[in-house]
Amino acid sequence: MSPTSPPALTALVVDDEAPARNEVAWLLDQDERVERVLTAASGTAALAALEREQIDVVFSDISMPGLDGMQLARVIARFADRPQVVFVTAHDSHAVDAFDLDAVDYIMKPVRPERIGEAVRRCLAATEREAPRTEVAEADETIPVELGGVTRFVHRSEIRWVQAQGDYARLHTPTGSHLVRIPLATLEERWAEAGFVRIHRSTLVSTRHIAEVHNDGGRCTVVIDDTELQVSRRHTRQLRSTLLRPRTATDEG
Repeated sequence: MSPTSPPALTALVVDDEAPARNEVAWLLDQDERVERVLTAASGTAALAALEREQIDVVFSDISMPGLDGMQLARVIARFADRPQVVFVTAHDSHAVDAFDLDAVDYIMKPVRPERIGEAVRRCLAATEREAPRTEVAEADETIPVELGGVTRFVHRSEIRWVQAQGDYARLHTPTGSHLVRIPLATLEERWAEAGFVRIHRSTLVSTRHIAEVHNDGGRCTVVIDDTELQVSRRHTRQLRSTLLRPRTATDEG
């Protein structure tokens, strides 16, 4: 491995079903970017392994007896030096929870070799972005979305603006829009440091993608790509303050 190559990963595969556990472990073992592969048959056994070993990424099933995958990820989230987490599951109903836990990827069973390879790539990219790893605000978050029954991930940097739809939010990107079960207020708080600002009670925008700001007879609008969005009077001052604020490295995330 050359001095400029990214460090090889140590992976821990957690699944109570031996065939599924062995399959993921075998696929990881074939990847030259993975140096070591350990396995655990339960969430409790995984925590014991994490105490003994320096683990870079945990590939975990979700539905397990005792300590399940979500509970395991919540424990890992409290680690000072926490490994990345990739969920490997037969169910797509936990995708939003995976987003809240900053999971690097969400792989649906049956597992395909290319999806494992993509997850490894995401882990290495996330490791390079996070220095130290706990500075998660600097990473370009990924949001799970459903497209034709398939869970995919959209990068936060791709999102131009967000529209509230009840308890859901519609994420607008250059290639389309995606409905996710996340309240707009949650995204406003979570993404404030990344340059997202509320311009209306139902609209959140990425200031880095604002091309124009129009003021016409006291009516303020912003233009993002080819879309003109109205700014409410109560949010106009906040928008101007944000646009005049010096940009930081976090805003570029």
